[in-house]
Amino acid sequence: MSLSTGTKLGPYEILSPLGAGGMGEVYRARDTRLARDVAIKILPTAFASDAERLRRFEQEARAAGALNHPNVLTLYDIGMHDGTPFLVTEMLEGETLGARLQAGPLPMRKALETAIQAARGVAAAHEKGIIHRDLKPANIFLTADGRVKVLDFGLAKLTQSDSAGFDETQSPTVTAGLGGQTGAGVVLGTVGYMSPEQVRGKPADARSDIFALGTILYEMLSGQRPFARDSVADTMAAILKEDPPELAGEGRKISPAVERVVRRCLEKNPAQRFQSAQDLAFSLESLSATSTPSTAAISGTKSPARKWLGPVVIALIVLCLGAAGAWFLIQNGASRPQPVYHPLTFERGLIYAARFAADGHSVFYSASWSGQPIQLYSTNPNGPESRPLNLSNSTLYAVSPSEMAISMGCKDVFIGDCEGTLAVAPVSGGAPREITDHVLSADWTPQGNEMAVVREAGGKFRVEFPLGKVLYESGSWISFVRISPRGNAVAFVEYATAASDAGWVVILDRDGRSIARSPEQFPSVEGLAWPPAGNDVWCAASIGQGYADAIHALSFAGKDRIVLRLPGAVRLYDISRDGRVLISKDVWRSGVQWHGSGNAGERDLSWLDASTLMDLSSDGQNLEFSEFGETTGSSSLAYLRKTDGSPAVKLGFGYAAALSPDGKWVLAADFPPRLVVLPTGAGEAKHLEPQGLEQFASPGWMPDGKQIYFAGYDGHDWRMYTQDPANGAPHAFTPPLSVNQQIFDSHLLSPDGKFVVARDLNGSGRLYPIGGGQPQPVAGLTADDIWINWSGDGRTAYVYQDEKTHAQLFRLDLSTGKRQLVTTVGPADPAGLTSTGPMRITPDGKSYAYSYNRSLSDLYLAEGVK
Repeated sequence: MSLSTGTKLGPYEILSPLGAGGMGEVYRARDTRLARDVAIKILPTAFASDAERLRRFEQEARAAGALNHPNVLTLYDIGMHDGTPFLVTEMLEGETLGARLQAGPLPMRKALETAIQAARGVAAAHEKGIIHRDLKPANIFLTADGRVKVLDFGLAKLTQSDSAGFDETQSPTVTAGLGGQTGAGVVLGTVGYMSPEQVRGKPADARSDIFALGTILYEMLSGQRPFARDSVADTMAAILKEDPPELAGEGRKISPAVERVVRRCLEKNPAQRFQSAQDLAFSLESLSATSTPSTAAISGTKSPARKWLGPVVIALIVLCLGAAGAWFLIQNGASRPQPVYHPLTFERGLIYAARFAADGHSVFYSASWSGQPIQLYSTNPNGPESRPLNLSNSTLYAVSPSEMAISMGCKDVFIGDCEGTLAVAPVSGGAPREITDHVLSADWTPQGNEMAVVREAGGKFRVEFPLGKVLYESGSWISFVRISPRGNAVAFVEYATAASDAGWVVILDRDGRSIARSPEQFPSVEGLAWPPAGNDVWCAASIGQGYADAIHALSFAGKDRIVLRLPGAVRLYDISRDGRVLISKDVWRSGVQWHGSGNAGERDLSWLDASTLMDLSSDGQNLEFSEFGETTGSSSLAYLRKTDGSPAVKLGFGYAAALSPDGKWVLAADFPPRLVVLPTGAGEAKHLEPQGLEQFASPGWMPDGKQIYFAGYDGHDWRMYTQDPANGAPHAFTPPLSVNQQIFDSHLLSPDGKFVVARDLNGSGRLYPIGGGQPQPVAGLTADDIWINWSGDGRTAYVYQDEKTHAQLFRLDLSTGKRQLVTTVGPADPAGLTSTGPMRITPDGKSYAYSYNRSLSDLYLAEGVK
């Protein structure tokens, strides 16, 4: 199907053709709703009736839609036009790597940077069980602003959900020739970039993609394909039996370390390659800092300090340190200094914040040790003890030469993040003086005469610098505001949604003009600080991981680089004037407990490292939970588990889920923001179109199990909606609600399906009629109550109050407001507990389940981080 300029595909208007391949035609189009250019990929008309090709096209949509990573092409939408499916993706400006390589090889530094970004994108796909299987220069795009995007998951194998039963061992695995296009039909690779196992017709896994990345890196460095021969058959034979020519030949100056990485990617035996794309990216990052064409090893010259090293000395070094260590010493003259870490805390609990004192030596921090209330402490690296400052239930914001900015009270926003009353207290000791309410973050200028704050007002979050002057406002929560060393700029983190640490780093000047913004959304951002030079901003963040696992630097030009990578979760607090860094190594865990009718105690039903309860069936026999932790990367997975302790069943990607009345379906929210219906047994997942809504909360089922309800945000207002997921559009049945997303609860629908519960900014509850009409107040519901669900008769409801280390469960009479304490729940060990909840109870009140979150921190002073 060829489309002419002006053709309309729903809200999209075709502007011009961009290209065509075996799996479709691509056009530039205009999204008339959001006034942006997009790319549209359409399956050719001749293929539309081919069930296998349609299956592969849908497979591409599922693969691309499951990914959200700065180095992977972003999928916006999917639809049908005249019976032909199409995909809508971001519009990229630049050129493919294949087009760039027509001009010859890349400089080593550029080749390594390109390979690193491509490996990161592929690693993100692998984390979701997606194997690309057709990586080649034509499927790697170089954007005009220096980013790398991996394209075309049309041949991806969804290893976690391959229900079609397609046997790739019986399928052709070559294209029609050596060109860059993938041939049409059931082709599973492109000759020249295929792995040996693909050539043999065997199943491809993540290591097959690593082989392809190796061939691409080889071509970037040499300008030649490693296995190119005169015919397809000869090329396939070379892939199976021959080694590629040496990279460091014919005048090319390639370091041995780079050559080793490439050859490890190109091992014939998959077991001898890198076993993950993430490991490959890490190795390439290490090389990018030391391997450049200007080094002595590449130029072939010798440093005067090394001329005396003869064969005997070199042999001794090799014997003592190994070949790799010897090469490193020869190339660098001396081993590169590594960061040194000094532990500052030695108790069990969560650290909320830490700052250097004005003298640059002492350290102030706030923490909750052994389940006790948050307290402020001071310590000195020269002595292991910490001294309490007698400021309880307070967290630290900033330190000036004479005062500390603190939060009086701590309403938890996220793990280790508080909202409270901003106050200042003398560093030397004394009572604090209150400044303003509803503050989430604050910082002082270097002189200590001005302050920047993040404040909540009217359901919005504002950055004020100086105090009272609004520079920035957002409907999403903001934190970690920091003023530059010269006092001429401010940086902060804007988060995507409530109860999440996924967001962007933003830098503004004093007039609120944008200086820089992180190129893509980080799945996790945990802390921000300015290094002494003030030319960039450092943050603890992640790419492709659920927890921040590295220190990133964002330049004023918007470029992102990794300063330091650490295993597990890391938080960044402060950087001293001489470059020392305050960080914490954190362990975040979530678990699920269940108590059934007739059971004496609770049963631990935790699954992986971050099990979070989402729903409990009305009979108490099944619970639905999500996993958000390190095991799932930057995504979340929905699971179903019987309360008898049977193994959990993975349902698919999603969170904030609700079981249907018949237990056959789970309604969940996914990312990018949309709702998805997941089968608990046989069946296909159904992704619902956003229909102009940008965020979703509190999804649930109507009593008939055919319609759903949810809270939706259209970019301006929150409303409650109903929808038929089979073929209907969302229907708003409430006026705009003056709420913050954090106030939305779960299981809001009454048993008779006539009312839902929603709250205002003060936490006061209202019953909104599904059929429209004036809301009614919910008697007795307080701002501290967290709604669980209605009782079976609809006259009472269950609520709980989260006290961090435990939760109190109440039965609330909705007509009189009277409440009755049902039970108190919580883990026996209180250390590091940040919340007890969410909680669910059966309508008859006989069974319940709850989650808890535990975060344990160790504070370190790091020296030598650059």
